[in-house]
Amino acid sequence: MKLNLIAVLLIVFHWSGALSTPLSGEDVKWLNRITYGINSQTVESYQKQGRKSYLDAQLNSGVDDKLPATVSDMISKLVIEQKPVEVIVGDLKQEEQRIRKLPVKEKSKAQKARNRFMNSLVKESIQRHLLRAVHSPAQVKEQMTWFWLNHFSIFRAKGAVRYLLADYETSAIRPHVLGKFRDMVMATLRHPAMLVYLDNSHNAVGKINENYARELMELHTLGIDGGYSQQDVQELARILTGAGISWTDKPVKHLDKKLERYYLRDGSFVFNPKRHDFGEKQFLGKKIGGDGFGEIEQVVDMLARHPSTARFISHKLAVYFVSDIPPPALVERMAKTFQSSDGDIAATLHTLFESEEFVASLGKKISDPMHYIVAALRFAYDGQSIAELSPAIDWLDKLGEPLYGHLTPDGYGMTEKDWISSGQLTKRFEIAKQIVNSKLSSADKTAILKAQKLSDKPLYQTIEPILSAQTKAALAKAASAEEWNSFLLSAPEFIYR
Repeated sequence: MKLNLIAVLLIVFHWSGALSTPLSGEDVKWLNRITYGINSQTVESYQKQGRKSYLDAQLNSGVDDKLPATVSDMISKLVIEQKPVEVIVGDLKQEEQRIRKLPVKEKSKAQKARNRFMNSLVKESIQRHLLRAVHSPAQVKEQMTWFWLNHFSIFRAKGAVRYLLADYETSAIRPHVLGKFRDMVMATLRHPAMLVYLDNSHNAVGKINENYARELMELHTLGIDGGYSQQDVQELARILTGAGISWTDKPVKHLDKKLERYYLRDGSFVFNPKRHDFGEKQFLGKKIGGDGFGEIEQVVDMLARHPSTARFISHKLAVYFVSDIPPPALVERMAKTFQSSDGDIAATLHTLFESEEFVASLGKKISDPMHYIVAALRFAYDGQSIAELSPAIDWLDKLGEPLYGHLTPDGYGMTEKDWISSGQLTKRFEIAKQIVNSKLSSADKTAILKAQKLSDKPLYQTIEPILSAQTKAALAKAASAEEWNSFLLSAPEFIYR
């Protein structure tokens, strides 16, 4: 099914008549950066609360993220919502055992069916994420969920990761996106998706695997210039031995009584002391050793509270929200907040959003494909429940940013050089045309969108102050309402935020 994005643009407002308190161009740009992109709900909330109260509410860890009933109902029907990850894994293991016993002629057909089911779990994970991004009133929380999923990146095509994606977002990322950074590091460390993706489930005394140890420092905490050595990577890998996965309720066999007190089980996460290197280590200049899982907790505390981590995370947040080359003074102030608040993400974001540098950057930051697609959907389908997201998933693939699709653990780049090229802009224009001609909602508004310009709706009146003379000149040359709407959705004001 093709998306009818412009049709949606026509119904974008539930208001009749002009806005009671028109927003300034800066207000619109500010909202387009704080959120994925404005819709009527966003504008109305901003008008009622004012900038400070709106921002405070968005950064509150208890922010209202209630979805429209129709959207919640769609999500509730997904397999990933109805079955806990342990049940899904158990079912797949039973199916695998059944397939092994099948005759050769039947085995291939059964394997294909199993693979289709696992791929459907990936699609459901992406659909759920997009539905929340488009419809949730908690727009900072949704952006930060995407930010941290990209920061603690995992690849959907590696082994069991396919059927662990949904739970990874639900339990390891989403609860912590506005909380303490240390809690999210620990949650991702213990999650089976990360343990599988970066191979720490295979990391054991005598069989050291350094993959996760290296990325934990280089990509997740300290940064590549964070002041650690290869020796620190090796020592951290030793510290991380024993952290793994178990999908059965069976206890560890032949566990020495001296090691029993070190055994830890929490859901699918297991710390197996038989696989842990209890020898003394030297990590970042400190002596570590002999305390089992306590060693891991100690080094996570060290990493989360390290000055290099404060600077690295602050810089990455500033790149995402402000500029490809963020002002050093802003990054330094954010890092100070990060450290003084013990890694409080919301507090660090407060420093960012309330800065002069943030305001000066409005309208100049490139929208990565996720932002571009979600902004268009929010603007066009304002208030309409999206029933079919396959086209949107396909658009993200075509634009080079499939969710959970980055092969390497560094995640997608968020700078202009990553997302601006003649090819990328051409694809965005083609997608804008598809949005105009497609149907994503249960109500078919395609005919209306083709026949009526979006300029007839109050939401257009809200964004008109930020449209450049060049954009308006291009719109004036459109030969039809359909073309006019396509031009608007592919204009620089939708490419930048």
